[in-house]
Amino acid sequence: MQTPTLHGPGEGEHFNFLGNRNIVRAGGKETDGGMTVIEFTGAAGFGPPPHIHRREDEMFYVLEGTAEFWCDGTSATYEAGGFAFLPKGLPHRFECGAEGARILQITTPAQFEDMVADYGHRIGADEEVAPEAPDVPRLIEVCARYDIDLLLD
Repeated sequence: MQTPTLHGPGEGEHFNFLGNRNIVRAGGKETDGGMTVIEFTGAAGFGPPPHIHRREDEMFYVLEGTAEFWCDGTSATYEAGGFAFLPKGLPHRFECGAEGARILQITTPAQFEDMVADYGHRIGADEEVAPEAPDVPRLIEVCARYDIDLLLD
């Protein structure tokens, strides 16, 4: 059953995920499995390796800064107000611009918040986010549990 979810600025569960702050605004519990909504702040140059989601579509709305998106041979760079839809089954990636970016990420159906919690670690709303190098073998293992294939060289 879906329930109303009301979060003011900065409210929600905070995670350090790949060295960036991720705030879960809504997840499967709140949306009856329909979607995940995460606001993340990515440092300059942050971007995951190319990957393919097998279960969910991803959407990104740039709130601040810039980000470049690549999907299935197409690319575009967006500043605040830009939107990218990256369908499941297609290889894609993104990278935050030189000043970093704050982005609203929506995945349908829900599950991405579980992957963030599984790999990342919970932090306080006022806690500094410490940059951290990814543990690639662990990241591959966690992503596989959520049907996300990392496309590493």
